Amino acid sequence: MTTTREVTDTTFSSEVLESDVPVLVDFWAEWCAPCRMLAPTLDEVAADYADRLTVAKLNVDNSEQVAQEFGVMSIPTLILFKNGEPVLRQVGLVPKEQLKSQIDEYL
Repeated sequence: MTTTREVTDTTFSSEVLESDVPVLVDFWAEWCAPCRMLAPTLDEVAADYADRLTVAKLNVDNSEQVAQEFGVMSIPTLILFKNGEPVLRQVGLVPKEQLKSQIDEYL
């Protein structure tokens, strides 16, 4: 089963902005209960879209630079990057089917 990939301030550019496929980035933190609740949904999305989409997680406590750069003020925040550009932003918990329908618009 495909799972999510960790990215950091250091790897963000190469893993996300330069990716050949769209990348859904989960801005999260260990202490954030809604973030932990969202994690299984993101694992399922990663598996469902394994050939067309990468799902990455960025811990905002460890990688503050990227979070600030993209104006992440509350978590969880999901940002879909396509061709290095943010094309979709979702803040808070979101049901899997709603998230998938939003992603489908950009694939």
